[in-house]
Amino acid sequence: MTSDLFSTPDTKIRDRAEQLRRLLQEHGHRYHVLDDPQIMDAEYDRLFRELQTIEEQHPDLASPDSPTLRVGGKALNAFASVRHAVPMLSIRTETDTQASGAANFDSRVRRELELEESAPAVDYVAEPKFDGLAMSLRYEAGILVRAATRGDGAVGEDVTQNIRTIGQIPLRLPESVPQVLEVRGEVYMRRDDFESLNQRQREYGQKTFVNPRNAAAGAVRQLDPGIAAQRPLSFFAYGVGEVSRSEIGGPSFATHFELLQTLKTWGFPVSDLVSTAQGADGLMVYYQSIGRQRDSLGFDIDGVVYKVNSLALQTRMGFVTREPRWAVAHKFPAQEQLTTVLGIEVQVGRTGKLTPVAKLTPVFVGGVTVTNATLHNEDEARRKDVRVGDTVIVRRAGDVIPEVVSVLLDRRMPDTREFSMVRQCPVCGSTAVREAGEVDYRCTGGLFCSAQRKQAILHFAQRRAVEVEGLGDKLVDQLVDSDLVRTVPDLYRLTLSALTGLERMAEKSGQNLLEALQKSKETTLPRFLFGLGIRHVGEATAKELALHFGKLDSIMDASPEQLLQVRDIGPVVAESLHTFFAQPHNREVINNLRDCGVFWAEGEPAPVSSKPLSGKTFVITGTLPSLSRDEARDLIEAAGGKVAGSVSKKTSFVVAGTEAGSKLDRALELGVAVLDEQALRGLLDDRA
Repeated sequence: MTSDLFSTPDTKIRDRAEQLRRLLQEHGHRYHVLDDPQIMDAEYDRLFRELQTIEEQHPDLASPDSPTLRVGGKALNAFASVRHAVPMLSIRTETDTQASGAANFDSRVRRELELEESAPAVDYVAEPKFDGLAMSLRYEAGILVRAATRGDGAVGEDVTQNIRTIGQIPLRLPESVPQVLEVRGEVYMRRDDFESLNQRQREYGQKTFVNPRNAAAGAVRQLDPGIAAQRPLSFFAYGVGEVSRSEIGGPSFATHFELLQTLKTWGFPVSDLVSTAQGADGLMVYYQSIGRQRDSLGFDIDGVVYKVNSLALQTRMGFVTREPRWAVAHKFPAQEQLTTVLGIEVQVGRTGKLTPVAKLTPVFVGGVTVTNATLHNEDEARRKDVRVGDTVIVRRAGDVIPEVVSVLLDRRMPDTREFSMVRQCPVCGSTAVREAGEVDYRCTGGLFCSAQRKQAILHFAQRRAVEVEGLGDKLVDQLVDSDLVRTVPDLYRLTLSALTGLERMAEKSGQNLLEALQKSKETTLPRFLFGLGIRHVGEATAKELALHFGKLDSIMDASPEQLLQVRDIGPVVAESLHTFFAQPHNREVINNLRDCGVFWAEGEPAPVSSKPLSGKTFVITGTLPSLSRDEARDLIEAAGGKVAGSVSKKTSFVVAGTEAGSKLDRALELGVAVLDEQALRGLLDDRA
């Protein structure tokens, strides 16, 4: 082409740019997804350079779906947060790693669906459990507008620039797709690509990666998309999140398998190993078949996933807490290796629990290099009779926590000694005690113990508690080790001069932390309660306590008998709460936090039964005009109502916003009352 051609972005040039994008999209899909290239690499590169030249000389012709974005863009300072329109839920894990684990899941499904023994086998979809990073891809009008990590399930990170560099992910979809389409899947790295990447790292004298999953996760979370573009990433789609409803142009699927096949026709890579299976027998056959193929696959998997195929039955079964009842992850038996025990150390947890940990000669197990393995407690260590110098079999239990399986006694040296738990905390020297009926020893030092202080601070500052953005492990280590922070309230007494005196802490970073601490002062009673780290008190229990008592002082002064009146609280939790608030140093921490300006809204004590929405169950779906789902949930729960994850005959109201989806359809089918945000607010006002 001549330079005259680029003098003005006339119709001819616009048409050529659009034609090039279509061609590159088509040939890229054939190369990366279908493995069926139709043109030579040199021809693809020539077309690519032609489009690059057009876009560089005519920036107004640039497009968010351009294949040229796959080479990376401007580096970011940080990732923005993204709230998922439909939460990215975790899946329950079947702990029985034998084929019979499939039968366990099938039995639960049939029981949940109230099927008779004579009823036909349930139809399932079975697919590999990819060992990568969960990803949500949001398309609007067929264009990729946002990619987000799973995060905590409700809020993830915007990694759009990096995801655009993955050749298997389409930037533009066919015109037939719904207006809003959110595709869920797994970003991973093939084994051969991983080996090639590490070979390049070695050639350049750079650090190699431990396993494909870590390499993929690190690439996705690169602030510089140019670096991410150099990492060979792949993608498999396995489901959807938010999708336009069928009555406004969205798809209407009967089964999950049909959904996956449609995603494939729209240009998304779907694993050829995905299959349907009938009943427990079909699931067992699939589990064994994939298990035999595991080592020969081009990518890492750590099990298989079973899902009820019928989308109507999925809706009927619904969810429990953060997990769907209609799906399960069935792990493979963990890979095992031999290694030697170099020593046994005792670690101190947030609640003072003392855990013996075997220090090992490094060994590669289940995709990672393992140097430590838990022995759980003294009884377990003695039952297995693990000693320093022993040769042991190590596995990654559930492919997550490395543990010692057994000792090879025939290799034991004669001078080894049996393990005994320490009677003093190895960190602070306080007495270690083992309470009646407990298997664990605990340090009695409380916040006097720096190990417990660090964990208590991290727990308090986490996202689901008070949330102090930017306060991570390494910074907490510095703050505690330098004696700047001895208790949680000390966080709010930090000064800029003290922070900038820490290693690798610049003035800007210090100021950001102080601003995050100031922001965290305004919280809620449930978050504050959860952040205190009271043993046995999780998020759900903290909410029930706040709803029942209304005020923190009422909770602190409650007797065990009064605590037992709170919904879902039993004797163990009641005693734990009473014991915690009976300790003067715990009350002192709370009073100091109040003095530092930490505050939350409180209400009058009222039994849940007397609250306006007591006994009413709500389901929230879609996007509300001015309330987030969490805000709507808080309003409902504060009024005594319960918020469920799925619609059933027991649902009192469905609160529906835009793009409400199948939950709204289910509500209309069952005749459940449907409210918009204005009606919800009216209901709360009328009953106040």
